[in-house]
Amino acid sequence: MQGFRIHGFPLVSFVSFVVISAVALSTAPRLSAHDIPNDVTVQTFLKPEGKTLRLVVRVPLLAMRDMDYPKRRGATNADLVDLSRADATLRDAATLWVADDINVFEEDAKLAYPRVVEVRASLPADRSFASYDEALAHVTGPHLPGDTDFFWSQGMLDALFEYPIRSDHSRFSIEPKLGRLGLRTVTVLRFLPPDGAVRAFEFQGDPGVVRLDPRWHQAALQFVKLGFLHILDGIDHLLFLFCLVIPFRRFRALVAIVTSFTVAHSITLIASAYNIAPDALWFPPLIETLIAVSILYMALENIVSPQLTRRWMITFGFGLVHGFGFSFALRQTLQFAGSHLLASLLSFNIGVELGQLLVLVLLIPALDVLFRFVVAERLGTIILSAIVAHTAWHWLTERYGVLRQFRFEWPVIDAAFLAMMMRWAMLLVILAGAYWLLGNLRRASRDAGSLKAGVKSEV
Repeated sequence: MQGFRIHGFPLVSFVSFVVISAVALSTAPRLSAHDIPNDVTVQTFLKPEGKTLRLVVRVPLLAMRDMDYPKRRGATNADLVDLSRADATLRDAATLWVADDINVFEEDAKLAYPRVVEVRASLPADRSFASYDEALAHVTGPHLPGDTDFFWSQGMLDALFEYPIRSDHSRFSIEPKLGRLGLRTVTVLRFLPPDGAVRAFEFQGDPGVVRLDPRWHQAALQFVKLGFLHILDGIDHLLFLFCLVIPFRRFRALVAIVTSFTVAHSITLIASAYNIAPDALWFPPLIETLIAVSILYMALENIVSPQLTRRWMITFGFGLVHGFGFSFALRQTLQFAGSHLLASLLSFNIGVELGQLLVLVLLIPALDVLFRFVVAERLGTIILSAIVAHTAWHWLTERYGVLRQFRFEWPVIDAAFLAMMMRWAMLLVILAGAYWLLGNLRRASRDAGSLKAGVKSEV
């Protein structure tokens, strides 16, 4: 057979290639059974009752890999589980993949390892986790019949864990480390304190320690950090701040401008957190587009002719837009504020201001050195602003392209619409008051400066 050739290849090599390929294709599904799934959603309920903390969890069995589930005798499908003999394996899976990777704390003290009370195999169509009572009744209720056609690659594992606690009125924290269940793991947690409220949380991967009922200073500290990191990570906000600084480079001259920006974005950030902002799908792309417009406008104004006397007014208007942009980044993290929403929002603003202050402390001396030793001030202002304008123009075209994909529809005039208009009217009154107050402070500062200069000239 070595003498025969197909398209230049020996016949033996060709046959070997075909056989190996067939074997590889036939074994591919079995090998992929132990691959890490792309998206995994874990549903959990956590409820303290008396001296016991109950944790009810639902996890896809596909995410808990390398478990040897008992197969039904005589079944041709290897995924078919014999539920009559699966209880021990399900308990092992609940221990190895859930209990080992969840730490719960009572008043910052780690609780003892939980007891696996019950485990259940559930079909994909089961809807028991709509509420805590339904989930608890399901996981403590009857098992699925042993002859149920249950495929482990499609089924769910429901488990009930119990932790001993000192009091159900303690403050609890949880540290889920379930990121290894999938490439993208989302944990949906509903915490039910004794007051009857339901606090919903959603986090990805391994979020670290999550305080379910934080004290105000704990929430404040966390949101100061979030605000500080957000402004340093937001390149569009930093470029806007950069355009504001280029013509000034003096801390005293920047006080009014930074103050107007702070007041403006604080108003819209708080308004958005209290659901005064529109919830239409087109609103976030509109704000992102307007943020690009704000950067482009400031850069072009620096190039043409900076209007320094009225820059605080322009900054106030664009600060309103940037405040909505901050709110989009804050939506997913407000769940960690507990009952301290306003304190958390103010703390986030403090963190933003601290981040801005750090940028100014580094940026102003750097610009002074640049304009003193490298390039003339006016030419350097034009060059830097042109680079920023180029970047902002590209952002503007890209974001406007996204905005055009949304269709604007006029709202229906009903009671909800009228209530929203009343909230917007209140917001406009607050904005007008803030604008008036900043204007008076600006004039008072200017008059004081003029008076001081006059006194010096007389002396």
